Amino acid sequence: MFSKINTILVTIDAYVWGIPLIVLILSVGLFLTIRLKGVQFTNLGRAFKYIFKDETDGKHGEVSSFAALCTALSATIGTGNIVGVATAIVSGGPGALFWMWLAALVGTATKYAECLLAVKFRQVDEDGHVVGGPFNYIEHGMGPKWKWLAKIFAFFGIGVGLLGIGTFTQVNGISSAVNNFFDSNNAWTVSLFGRTYSWTVVISCLILTFCVALVLIGGIQRISKVAQVIVPFMAATYFLAGILIILFNITDVPAAILTIVQSAFGLKAAAGGALGAMVVAMQKGIARGIFSNEAGLGSAPIAAAAARTNEPVRQGLVSMTATFIDTIIICSITGIAIVLTGAYDMGLEGVAVTTKAFQLGLPFPDGVASFILMLCLVFFAFTTILGWDYYSERCLEYLTNGKKKCIKAYRWIYILCVFIGPYMTVSAVWTIADIFNGLMAIPNLIALVALSGVVAKETKDYLDRIKKKEID
Repeated sequence: MFSKINTILVTIDAYVWGIPLIVLILSVGLFLTIRLKGVQFTNLGRAFKYIFKDETDGKHGEVSSFAALCTALSATIGTGNIVGVATAIVSGGPGALFWMWLAALVGTATKYAECLLAVKFRQVDEDGHVVGGPFNYIEHGMGPKWKWLAKIFAFFGIGVGLLGIGTFTQVNGISSAVNNFFDSNNAWTVSLFGRTYSWTVVISCLILTFCVALVLIGGIQRISKVAQVIVPFMAATYFLAGILIILFNITDVPAAILTIVQSAFGLKAAAGGALGAMVVAMQKGIARGIFSNEAGLGSAPIAAAAARTNEPVRQGLVSMTATFIDTIIICSITGIAIVLTGAYDMGLEGVAVTTKAFQLGLPFPDGVASFILMLCLVFFAFTTILGWDYYSERCLEYLTNGKKKCIKAYRWIYILCVFIGPYMTVSAVWTIADIFNGLMAIPNLIALVALSGVVAKETKDYLDRIKKKEID
């Protein structure tokens, strides 16, 4: 019975995250890129400038633009950047990284549009509390008759946060990373729930649950404060490690880039298999890129809506840098390190691939390289747990019309899911979460196309005011 249910879920998952959804997400990104005249390219410099320069007269919002960006990055930079990239390259070849880059380039326009709309159609209470995201711009932008579509998005958002990306997958990533480093042979074990676990799993789970509870109880203010510290620090640490790998293997970089490009178009495949190899690399790379940077899924706009700003376009520009940082920088570091060292072709899987790449690429003992990667993975996953709690809480707030008792109860259920995460073994849970994640995108993409005229008008007006020097 359970095996049949699992088979059905796996089939649905393969379809949801199959070519139709990938084509839809890419098509919307390309459509917005054209309609907005390549705003992600022409204004990328201005976007990065805005990250470090808060809007001085921003009246509405709960956190700074930088804090909103860090909150969004906390949810996107996670196990997908370290484990997901490795999985894509192992299954799709080095060329998967090329298609990941392509997905990010058009996805940046999508991220810009959805975050702009989130600020424009957000709802601000008298006490300054902000609720915004796809559910808001679907209902208030497309009209009340589309409220059912907004509710569907919010429902899927809660499912993703509670069942998958926010809890179980991240917690398992943390406990596995800690266990592999400190007790890979499971020398110190304890029996729980009829199974045997390493003490490192139990202890890391308790510490993690306590830290998560400590942060989440403080709401968006505390989440953003923690994200502002951890995200830049760990991203910089990971970036530095990646740069060291490239510098110490600089002579092999041209060959690695050539391998990535050739593999992307199936040029290294056997005769007659080039097209098939290209399709596999494209599917794995684009799917993993979308899953990693979440452009089009509708999650980042929820954080963007909380930004203290009067200008929707300005926050759209700030928020779109998240896709660039997540994929073009963080995912590229993982991918190039794996291709440079050849770790993808050693029969390894998951985090073991990236770990091997760091061990081979860094001029440190294997233990030091493994520790650096473990530390990055743990903190990336930790911040993802925090970010997705905020996303799913806002979805619940929309569905319940702001009932605080429901939100507080949900928060404790979320913390409970973090606590039991390492002990969950039912694969169907992860499959359901994956399905919810993909289905989130559909209502959001419909809204982005329907409201693209609003985005184009807002963008033109804002850039015209800049030209006329009415704003800085």
